[in-house]
Amino acid sequence: MAEPPLVLTRPAAQVPAWRDALQALGVPVRAWPLIAIGPAPDPRAVLRAWQALPGARAAFFASPNAVAAFMAARPAGLGWPDDCWAACVGPGSAAALRDAGVPASRIVSPPEDAGRFDSEALWPQLALAAPWLGARVLLVRGEGGREWLADRWREAGATVQAWSVYTRHCPVPDGHERQLLQTWMHEQPPPLWLLSSSEAVVHWQHVVGAALPPLPTLATHPRIAAAARAAGLTVTEVAPTVGAVAEAWRRHVAHLPLPQGARAAP
Repeated sequence: MAEPPLVLTRPAAQVPAWRDALQALGVPVRAWPLIAIGPAPDPRAVLRAWQALPGARAAFFASPNAVAAFMAARPAGLGWPDDCWAACVGPGSAAALRDAGVPASRIVSPPEDAGRFDSEALWPQLALAAPWLGARVLLVRGEGGREWLADRWREAGATVQAWSVYTRHCPVPDGHERQLLQTWMHEQPPPLWLLSSSEAVVHWQHVVGAALPPLPTLATHPRIAAAARAAGLTVTEVAPTVGAVAEAWRRHVAHLPLPQGARAAP
């Protein structure tokens, strides 16, 4: 029996790094982005965010997409301020910040062995990083989100400025892509799908235009898992790291039923 592939549903720009790292660990990978990324609603907002960075005590980046959109608009010759923290919730965003030249010593994120990667896990790290009374903080994100974290900063006495630097929308597949998706959804054994956003579940339902079958999925956060279960998917929660996802795929493959007539190895 062929090992079922893992299907990445992250935005297309994030697929290559995940695909290469997972394949290096022996995981067969496919990609079907369930979130499409577009430009900022107001293209001038990204430049204004850069203009607001000097003097800010921290800038929070909601995702690798936020990092990419922000850094793509960096004014020539401008580096990361020495006294500004760069905060994020996940290893992917932290890696994107380092790749963009932000010193590792200025990045605040949950430790790599954290049980979860979200605003709730990040806040204790931020609370220790600096006094926030009177500070100015930038929230670099898509359209909305991370209000819980913004509220914690405001309660600590900071002024929060939110900047929308990209948009998210449902992908629009052509006829061939829709047929390919249907084929994958009905393969036996079915692929294992990796969901890293609750929004991806909604987009998946929209693209299919019908109820989703109880496909096996991995979800990288309890809120994503809850959305996937509500859509009828069979869900296992997993940390959003390459190693954890690869191990979850191996456990999934190990528990697949043998084909009819096959015998287990002695």
